[in-house]
Amino acid sequence: MADNYLEKRYEETLGSAKIKVKRIGHTVDELLKKNRSTRGYNKSYIVKESELRRIIEVCTRIPSACNQQVLRFLPVTKESGADKVQGLIKMGAALPELHLPLEGTEPEAFIIICTTTKETPLVDMDLGIAAQSMLLKAVEMGLNGLIIGAFNREKLREAFALPHPPVLVLAIGKGAEKIELTPIGEEESHAYYRKGGVHYVPKVRSEELILQRDA
Repeated sequence: MADNYLEKRYEETLGSAKIKVKRIGHTVDELLKKNRSTRGYNKSYIVKESELRRIIEVCTRIPSACNQQVLRFLPVTKESGADKVQGLIKMGAALPELHLPLEGTEPEAFIIICTTTKETPLVDMDLGIAAQSMLLKAVEMGLNGLIIGAFNREKLREAFALPHPPVLVLAIGKGAEKIELTPIGEEESHAYYRKGGVHYVPKVRSEELILQRDA
């Protein structure tokens, strides 16, 4: 009887109560939606080295394959050599006719990612985790970014006397582009495009990403 009584009292007092949870900050979905590859930046906003260091600092808390932690990072601002990076990178390969970035929208802050060991599948795994995590942090800070894999590795290493080979470059700044996601079927073109001043990024619908098992 005692057990039934307690159970009944619980239902009367708490069972129908609505628990409200106050959300602090952005949801993961919101950050992911805002984290778009940005190729044009508002040059009136000057990214500080302290901001780049805040972005890099997330790498002290992210996973690392076999906990190897072989990635090293160099923050580069307008004052510390961004112009050297600009001449050694390529952006917007799918839109060669636009010669991106457009004049006056070039990024002026970068994070050069290096590896202390030779590049392997495990290192590449760490690269993906680190790059995405840093860009999500940038978005949280009100900034935008771009992962750049097309760059002159030898000349970049020489320009900054890097002790380790560079494997990726992140551009960081205040985005000056309107970017929209557009759903597509898995057989449709995945190439991004621009129309009416908007940069469209095709993404395969979730129902087509999930493999179906035979009944």
